[in-house]
Amino acid sequence: MPRFKSCSRIHRPPSSSWIVRRAGATRAFACPFLTIHQGNTDFQRIADVPGAAMNTPSTPIYHGGAKAWAAWCIAVAFVSYYFSFQTTYSIVNASVQKDVGLSISQVGHIAAIYTWVMAACQFVSGPLLDRLGARRVLLPAIGLVTLGVLTFANARSYGMLLLAQTLVALGSCSGFVGAGYIGGTWFGWDRFSFMFGLVQFTSSLLAVLSQNLLTWALPVLHWRPLFNGAAAGGALLLGVAILWLRDAQPIRTPSGHATVTLLQGVSRSLARVARVPHAWAAAIFGALCFGVLLSLGVVWGPKLMTIRGFGGESANLASSLLWLGSAVGSFIFPWVSDRMRRRKLPILIGLVVQLCTLALLLYVPTASRAFDMVLCFVFGLGNAVHMLAFSTAADVVAKEYIGTSAALVSGIMSVVAGLMISRPGMRAASGLEQGVAPASLALAQFAARPLMAGLCLALIIALLMRETYPASRN
Repeated sequence: MPRFKSCSRIHRPPSSSWIVRRAGATRAFACPFLTIHQGNTDFQRIADVPGAAMNTPSTPIYHGGAKAWAAWCIAVAFVSYYFSFQTTYSIVNASVQKDVGLSISQVGHIAAIYTWVMAACQFVSGPLLDRLGARRVLLPAIGLVTLGVLTFANARSYGMLLLAQTLVALGSCSGFVGAGYIGGTWFGWDRFSFMFGLVQFTSSLLAVLSQNLLTWALPVLHWRPLFNGAAAGGALLLGVAILWLRDAQPIRTPSGHATVTLLQGVSRSLARVARVPHAWAAAIFGALCFGVLLSLGVVWGPKLMTIRGFGGESANLASSLLWLGSAVGSFIFPWVSDRMRRRKLPILIGLVVQLCTLALLLYVPTASRAFDMVLCFVFGLGNAVHMLAFSTAADVVAKEYIGTSAALVSGIMSVVAGLMISRPGMRAASGLEQGVAPASLALAQFAARPLMAGLCLALIIALLMRETYPASRN
C-alpha cells in the first residue's frame, strides 16, 4: 500500500503528469501536494513515454521551499520596482513638466513611450524565458531598468526623458511575465493563475505605498535626489538577484545554439499561440481594461480628482486607491474564478463594476470626498479582472506555450495602454480649443470618452468569449 505524506518537494515537473508502472499495470495520477513513497514503483513522465508530446525537462523540481520563495520574491520585487517608478510618474509629472519645460501633450507622450516600447519587446519575452530561463533574462532586465531610472533622475530635456523611459521599458518587458514564469516553474502550472494574481497583488500594494511615500516626501526633497536614491535601490536589487535568483531547474541550451536559431524558435512559439483566436480575444479585452487603469493611475487620475474638488495630496491619495483596489482584486478574482470554476462570469462582473464607477466619477457631482475615494477603490477592484485575461489565454494553449501566451497578452496590453494614456491629453487639448471650460467636469468627460468606449468594447468582447475553465486539471 503506498504511503502518502505532505511535503513541499514534489517529484514531478510542473507541466507534466506522471505514469506509475508496477507489475505490468499502468495508471496515471497527478498530485500537487503529496509525495508517493513506494519501494518497487518506477516513476516515468508522460513526456518520456513514446508518443507523448510534452516539452518538459526530465529532472524533478521542488515546489515551494526557500529557493522557490527567494526567486519569486526577487521577481516580485523587480516588478514592484519598475511598477512603482511607472505609477509615481502621476505624482511627479507636474514637477518634471515645470523643471524641464514640457507641454501637456509631451507629459502624456513620455508616459506613453514606455508602454509602446515595452509592447514591442514584450512579445518575445515569454519565448525567451521558455528557452533561456529566468536568470539569464531577468538579470540584464534589472540592470536596464536601474539605468533608466538613473537617466530619468538626471534628465534635462524632453529627449533624455524619452530615453529614460525607453531604457526602463526595455528592462520591464520581461518583469511581469518573468514573475509569472517563476511562479509556474517553481510552484507548478496548476497554480499559475493564483501565483500570477499574487504578483499583481503585491506589486500594486507596493505601488500604493510608494505613491503615498513620494507624496509626503516631495514637499521636503526635490524629485531628482529621490529618483537617484531609487536608482541606488535598483543596483542593490541587482546584486541580490545575482546572488540568489535561480531557475527551478537547469536550462540546457544545445551546443552551437545560434542567435538565429533562438529567434526562429521564438517566432514559431509566437506563431503557434497567435493561431488561437481566443488568445487574441483575451488579450484585447484585458488590454482595454488595463489601459483604462494605467491611464488613470499613471497620469490622469489625480487631475480628475482635482477637478472634483480634491487638494494636491488628497488627489494623489485618492488616485493611489485605484492601485489598492487593483491589488485586492488581483488576489480575489483569480481565487474566486478557481472556486467557481468559471472565467467568463467574474470577468463580466468586473467590467460592469468598472463602467458604473467610472460613470459616477465622470458624470455625477461630488457627494463627499470619502465617497469618491470609495469609488476609486471599487474601480480598481473591478479592474483586476484583467488578470483573468492571462488565465483564460493560458487555458487554451499547451502548457509549454503558457509563457508565450502571457507575453502576447501583456504585449497587447502595453500597446493599447500606450494609446489610452495619450488620448485623454490630446482630447483635453482639443476640448480647450473648442471652448470647453478648463479644469471642469465637462472637460474631464470630453477627455475620458475613449476610456468609457474602451470599457464598453471590452464588455462586448467578454460577452462573446466562450468559457475556458478546464473541466479537469492534471
